[in-house]
Amino acid sequence: MRRLLLLALLVVPPSARADGVNVTFIDDQPRAVLAILDKRAAQQPITDADWQRVFTSEGYIRLKAREHSMKRAFEDDTFKTFVLSDDLLAKRSRLAATLAEWMKADLGRAAARALAYLPEGTTIRAKVYPSIKPATNSFVFETTTNPAIFMYLEPLPRAEFERTIAHELHHVGYAGVCGDDDPSDAVQWFGAFGEGVATLAAGGPPSKPDVQAEWTKQMQRFDANFTTLDDFFRQVVEGKLTGEAQTRRAYEFFGLVGPWYTVGHRMATIIEQTLGRKTLIDAMCDTRTLPATYNRAAAEWEKTHKGEKLPRWSDALLEKL
Repeated sequence: MRRLLLLALLVVPPSARADGVNVTFIDDQPRAVLAILDKRAAQQPITDADWQRVFTSEGYIRLKAREHSMKRAFEDDTFKTFVLSDDLLAKRSRLAATLAEWMKADLGRAAARALAYLPEGTTIRAKVYPSIKPATNSFVFETTTNPAIFMYLEPLPRAEFERTIAHELHHVGYAGVCGDDDPSDAVQWFGAFGEGVATLAAGGPPSKPDVQAEWTKQMQRFDANFTTLDDFFRQVVEGKLTGEAQTRRAYEFFGLVGPWYTVGHRMATIIEQTLGRKTLIDAMCDTRTLPATYNRAAAEWEKTHKGEKLPRWSDALLEKL
């Protein structure tokens, strides 16, 4: 484990700390796994102490807790099988090199990107866990209590890693300061457009070819996706789409970089460029106002982008909100 806030060459600069940033890099889990892989490569015996170093690492304990909270199987014996696989052993050198590169990341810069799209005075505290694990996903966990960012350890350039951390830190900051007290489903789902705002804060989507291809595809479908989301929200506010069916439908809009990302990003860009970043931040912190704010921004946008016609949220939806 390394306290990045205490390492002058690697972490949040003093000014960022003064602004309420407290980001800690926890690398005990991957280092414990890599130690076993090193022994395997050297054909040395692996001891119980080696495994206990993995299973008692903070990164492993919290990863296991997260998977169990999602009702997913995640047991020590299964993880042992994963670590002893030939496929993982073949990745040993790349994993070690990637971890070393990530540890040079400027988390202060990543936090500054996130804070630029959050209300003034927002504080961000989080632990970043690079993880060697079977599943290839990255995610946030316990954002309102003990915020954690789990990053699947893969050959991702440092700049891309910082961009992803900025995206996730925006989620952490947003959850801490912009939680909406309105319990209505529609208002809560409008908060999912935070994926688009977090992408804007990070400087764009990841540069992976598959993500870029899907991003371009979804952006080209902006009008159609917007109409689909308007219909989704109207069904929600009219009580026609509830419970598990509502949740299933809403989750379809995530995808790799689905409409929550692309429509959210486009809306955020239009609001920011016409009405200002503060207006965007205010609308995202009170998502009841987001549709009307966007409609107003779209009208202003069309005045300066002659010939461009933007979709609008329907009057039927606005009336219900």
